[in-house]
Amino acid sequence: MPVPARPFAQVDVFSAEPYRGNPVAVVLEADGLDEETMQRIARWTNLSETTFVLAPTDPTADYRLRIWTPGGELPFAGHPTLGSAHAWVERGGLPRDPDRIVQECAAGLVEIARTPDGFAFAAPPVRRTGDLDPELLDRLTEALGLAPEQVLGHQWVDNGPGWCVLRVATAAEVRALRPDLGRIPEAMVGVVGAHPAGSPHAVELRAFCPGVGVAEDPVTGSLNASVAQWLHRTGVLAPPWTVTQGSALGRAGVVGISVDAAGTLRVAGATTTLFSGTARFPTA
Repeated sequence: MPVPARPFAQVDVFSAEPYRGNPVAVVLEADGLDEETMQRIARWTNLSETTFVLAPTDPTADYRLRIWTPGGELPFAGHPTLGSAHAWVERGGLPRDPDRIVQECAAGLVEIARTPDGFAFAAPPVRRTGDLDPELLDRLTEALGLAPEQVLGHQWVDNGPGWCVLRVATAAEVRALRPDLGRIPEAMVGVVGAHPAGSPHAVELRAFCPGVGVAEDPVTGSLNASVAQWLHRTGVLAPPWTVTQGSALGRAGVVGISVDAAGTLRVAGATTTLFSGTARFPTA
């Protein structure tokens, strides 16, 4: 009996150096797969995210994307958005508008454009903002191994996955973190700090995601998007700038942050297909 198969790509996102970014597994032409199968595949790939590209239900979208971690489904995530757009175009996908791709996902419609820095998505609206409450801030600070005086700012920056963020003074402090994630098993938390003056990059970011079964995400588009909105809104940074992420995991992620003529903040990064072929789905 033939084994059902779908096109598959594993795309490296946010690094121009092969195998130094964040991989996403992309199953194309995924209509007909049920949620149990999607979750099982995401657990098996054991990447931070695995995506499934389906026909859109919104007539203005080019495709629909479902995004799964080993622990569950996300309404939106950044590096899966860029990697899936790359794989869809490489497979022959043609957007309705040649200047942009419109992705439908659980968080709504996300616009993706081509830029000199690669595919770029428009940062989605933040669902939750504001300072963290003192009890949560204390738990996060202690679990991350930070002294209270190291935290220069903190904020809910949730655009779907549940992110919050702490800001410290330097990138060196970010790289030095050795968190005890067992003390914050539900957390989705980032830490950001500035590179020294004269650096080609503005800040270093790390993302700890025990809440979805991922200890640390190598390079994180959704968190970069919402942190950039916060830093821009509060006047800490003015676009354009670039972010480094992943050095603690042996990666070399670079995320480009810009604002277009309409005032839309965009998050860009390199995308490269490193594995391609078919995903097989044997019947029981």
